[in-house]
Amino acid sequence: MFWRSVVGKLWITILLLVSFVLFTLTILLLEFFENYHVREAEQGLTQIASKIAFIMESHKDKELAREISWELIDDNTNVIIIEDEDTHWYSPGDQGSKSLTYKFIENHPELYKTITDDKTVSQRMDLNGSNVTNGNSEEMFIIGTPLHVDNKKQGAVFLYQSLNEVRETTKQTTRFILLAAGIAIVLTTIFAFFLSTRITAPLRKMRQAAFEVARGKFDTKVPMLTHDEIGELAVAFNQMARQLKFNLNALNQEKEQLSSVLSSMADGVITLSRDGTVLVTNPPAERFLQAWYYQQGMQSKDGEELPSEMTELFQNVVSIEKEQIIEISMQGRSWVILMSPLYNQTYIRGAVAVIRDMTEERRLDKLREDFIANVSHELRTPISMLQGYSEAIIDDIASTEEEKREIAKVIYDESLRMGRLVNDLLDLARMQASHISLNIEEAEITELVNRIIRKFQGPAKERNIKLSLVKPDSLGAFQLDPDRIEQVLTNLIDNALRHTESEGNVTLQVDLQEGGLLIDVKDSGSGIPEEDLPFVFERFYKADKARTRGRSGTGLGLAIVKNIIDAHQGHISVHSKINEGTTFTFFIPRKIE
Repeated sequence: MFWRSVVGKLWITILLLVSFVLFTLTILLLEFFENYHVREAEQGLTQIASKIAFIMESHKDKELAREISWELIDDNTNVIIIEDEDTHWYSPGDQGSKSLTYKFIENHPELYKTITDDKTVSQRMDLNGSNVTNGNSEEMFIIGTPLHVDNKKQGAVFLYQSLNEVRETTKQTTRFILLAAGIAIVLTTIFAFFLSTRITAPLRKMRQAAFEVARGKFDTKVPMLTHDEIGELAVAFNQMARQLKFNLNALNQEKEQLSSVLSSMADGVITLSRDGTVLVTNPPAERFLQAWYYQQGMQSKDGEELPSEMTELFQNVVSIEKEQIIEISMQGRSWVILMSPLYNQTYIRGAVAVIRDMTEERRLDKLREDFIANVSHELRTPISMLQGYSEAIIDDIASTEEEKREIAKVIYDESLRMGRLVNDLLDLARMQASHISLNIEEAEITELVNRIIRKFQGPAKERNIKLSLVKPDSLGAFQLDPDRIEQVLTNLIDNALRHTESEGNVTLQVDLQEGGLLIDVKDSGSGIPEEDLPFVFERFYKADKARTRGRSGTGLGLAIVKNIIDAHQGHISVHSKINEGTTFTFFIPRKIE
């Protein structure tokens, strides 16, 4: 709206200010000119009255003196010459109710003082005797001057004139003043509008530029049209836009860097406000929250709710103003949460939590502890037996040669077992350190599997277990390390025979596919519990915790098997059901690099 704009306000302000000044000046001028005209009329009438009195006093021919006096006055002025109480003359044209009579003068104290006190008086009144004019009477201006004829003091000359003539002159002056004021207001309006438009034009451009900057167009510039304060304001605005662009670019770069750092971090980061509202999260932290939502059976709420342990940790951090750390388990994983307070100069404005997935570290710690315990357990038994039988020989407990041979055989078997354990540990260490070397060559698969079957036919018959081979008529050659694959099959078939009861079945199934070699080792043994299946390829893992020493191995065979298959760029899996049997399946691709 025009009246609410700067142009309208400035224009109205200038117009009102000039109008007020012109109005005040007009009132003062009107008052001045009205008083001026009255004073001029008074001075003129006083001079004429004095001249008439002088003429009447200086001429002995009274008739001639009166004729001269009548010539001095104009048509709007009337004269009454009073020589004494009985002698007075009226000017020609003096008539009716407008005539000033001697009786009226005699009855008026102020006018009569001209005769009695010998002084000049002036009065404004109507001829009815009122000093205040009304709508039905005509105000007159009366001047009285003393007249001394023949040394008589009772005479006077009275001139009176209607003030309408003065007011008419004043009206003419008023119309002229009002016309001049009107012209001045019109010119002021045009000038004020031009001035306000010129002043506000740069401001409007700045306003438009400010809107452009608010929309993100920081390259917008305001032209400097003048070299005054408005021009300096335009320069300051352009500098502000450039600095704002620079600062925003710097902030965006810092934000992008922070976002990149947070996104690339392996640890989760959650920033919380003072009231516990989640402000910033990164992908690992979001996965942590999603896991907690899934465990609680909740839908994703975009970080609106935190785990109770984390909420309690946040409250402790805010209350004691120190970093806190906890570890929680969720969905089979371990999480360590380190939370520190965030300060805004002097008071805490929130907290930042770093969430680290410690599952792998805890698993490695457990494997390390289990490894030490298992190695100690596996070595303790043969060492104890070696120590016990050695003492028997030293103490000469064995009396016969047969007993001595039996003791020596036990010592020999236990030493072999210790040797196998140490060798298996060394092989496994080399494999996990990527120091395993494969001798890849073209090997006949049929010859390889037949050799394995022949090797285990004896132990299978001793245990009354049926060992069978299922394969196509022709397998052909395949690129692999025959010694390592024989080690794999030996370990798997040996495990199958040791965990299969009498009259059970162990089957070796071989299939040469287009993509590679697929081999299954099936048994009808006791099976592996479902909860133990993910750990069968770990070192020293034994599914049968109660098995006897005679059936137990080192616990490293399946770990070695997995490393050999991985070295062939293949994969191995296991399927088992309790009291139904176990199947180990491994696949080796055709191209081995």
